[in-house]
Amino acid sequence: MEQPKKNFKIVSDRKARMILPNMLTLIGVCIGLSSIKFALDAKFELAIIAIIFAGLIDGLDGRIARLIKGTSKVGKELDSLTDVISFGVAPSFIMYFWSLNNLGKFGWLLCLIYVVCVALRLARFNISSNDEPSWKDNFFEGVPSPAGGILVLMPLILSLSEFNFFTISYNILVPVFFISVSFLLISKLPTYSLKKIIIPRSTTVFLLFGIVLYFGLLLIYPFKVIFLSGFIYLGLIPISFLHYRKIYKQKSVDQAKNDEDELEDML
Repeated sequence: MEQPKKNFKIVSDRKARMILPNMLTLIGVCIGLSSIKFALDAKFELAIIAIIFAGLIDGLDGRIARLIKGTSKVGKELDSLTDVISFGVAPSFIMYFWSLNNLGKFGWLLCLIYVVCVALRLARFNISSNDEPSWKDNFFEGVPSPAGGILVLMPLILSLSEFNFFTISYNILVPVFFISVSFLLISKLPTYSLKKIIIPRSTTVFLLFGIVLYFGLLLIYPFKVIFLSGFIYLGLIPISFLHYRKIYKQKSVDQAKNDEDELEDML
């Protein structure tokens, strides 16, 4: 009687599923590091585009890992290390080569503060992400590092967008953005995460049309669209805070009612 043949596999199915998201993460860090090279060559347009691509990959790798059930502790830690490089070190170097070097030691100090805040924000996120799922998963605690990496580039993006609304002193605007974004990273302000957003089927067509329209405009007017997107995101921060407070108060009222009902049942 012939014995069934065993399929030879270099890696197990689970490990194979883990390779794809980790490869995307490593590609993201390579793109983030390449943005520093573009900034050294004074190709700041390419540097910004590289950071945008790194952000897109950062948003995809985790979702792909969950979709194919390839999540792992290594991938989680690798993702955080990648974020420090792509959205901490790389944006700070880009802005230093573009403007902050004119401020001497103070400019370098701002870069150090920003990178440290990115590292602290990611360390806190890794700890809090171990908590049980709840309604709070719809919010980040502080601005996420990919958004911070793009926000800190806003003065450079503004200069490339050719929006000439008023005269701007970038020697003042850049430090203000660095300090503000650093504070937002380590703050506890609730910001929308959009991780568990539910789209009704009836609006799927309009959503797809909006995505196509957005990326079409992004191809035609890249820096104008990126700047307006960052400006809208900043405007959403106070809205997300008010929304969070409203939900928190409602949950507190519901919890108090449940406690009262349990107390009456005991009596």
